[in-house]
Amino acid sequence: MFTGIVEEVGTVEQIRKGPYSAVVTIHGKKVLEDTKIGDSIGVNGICLTVTSLSALSGSFSADIMHETLDRSSLAGLRCGSHVNLERAMRVDGRFGGHMVAGHVDGVGTISRIKRDDTAVWYTVEAGKEILRYVVEKGSVAVDGVSLTVAKVSRTDFSVSIIPHTQSRTILQEKREGDAVNLETDMVGKYIEKLLNLQDTQGQQKRNTITREFLSRYEF
Repeated sequence: MFTGIVEEVGTVEQIRKGPYSAVVTIHGKKVLEDTKIGDSIGVNGICLTVTSLSALSGSFSADIMHETLDRSSLAGLRCGSHVNLERAMRVDGRFGGHMVAGHVDGVGTISRIKRDDTAVWYTVEAGKEILRYVVEKGSVAVDGVSLTVAKVSRTDFSVSIIPHTQSRTILQEKREGDAVNLETDMVGKYIEKLLNLQDTQGQQKRNTITREFLSRYEF
């Protein structure tokens, strides 16, 4: 579990691709503190397991599965690519972002970048299967960065970030047309699942939790 608060920007040192998977080696510094083999590190919003560490070069390696390559932008990584890095959250630390599982829902495309005084607006196009869980003033992780949704339409959503966030993440390198990993707030997905329960035979169960019920009790 992560918070979406990027700790540092790392650099891809090596990527070895197999027929359907890959092994990536990433140079970092802060995320290697107290990290051991088997720990989780978020790479552009994707939870990867550390399989090897090199204190000499200051790097770690992780396997990228076929499923991850298919459903994220990690397939486009190259040697020299910069990536957002975050260690798994500590239970005794501050929770500054939102709950990020590191399991991306899909890939979006930056359609517009606009400066607004000190803020920078990013508009991201995404499929309806992702946008159904994006709500105004809710949270979304973009390449692992916890951001507040400012606007939502039928085809895209927009976020407004401060210069600090842009300068401390790879968002400063993004251009219109670039792909980004997206993870929506997990709460909405669980609620939808519970509202569409099925029995063991796959038949839809009658659900007593309706819009009218929630409205009656002022939800």
